[in-house]
Amino acid sequence: MRRRHELTDAQWEKIKDLLPGKDGDPGRTAADNRLFVNAVLYVLKTGVPWEDLPGRFGKPNTIWKRFDRWCAAGVWERLAKALGDPELDEVQLDSTTIKAHPVASTGRRTPKEKKTRPMPDDVSGGAGVD
Repeated sequence: MRRRHELTDAQWEKIKDLLPGKDGDPGRTAADNRLFVNAVLYVLKTGVPWEDLPGRFGKPNTIWKRFDRWCAAGVWERLAKALGDPELDEVQLDSTTIKAHPVASTGRRTPKEKKTRPMPDDVSGGAGVD
């Protein structure tokens, strides 16, 4: 039974010959290409960090490294064309949002927010003050 966010058998048939690691390719033959693609689709469609991938997919760091290699090799563009999946046109991963003070963008402060330096009690250094 196919799980949510995983390739259908028809989708797999369209792309399986486009993937690296087939018999005849240099290097190790990848017996788990379908599982790996399903892991990446899980991250893309759910938005979970790589570290939170379910254990059935394997080690998160290994999956991320392979994902990165496939990015550099242009594999994902070929797969997106073959599948015609509009959801893969643009993907943003591992984004972080932090709240910043308005001054962080403008550098300006309101008059009440003027930065003041602590002044010593005796600004003259003790000489000539009565």
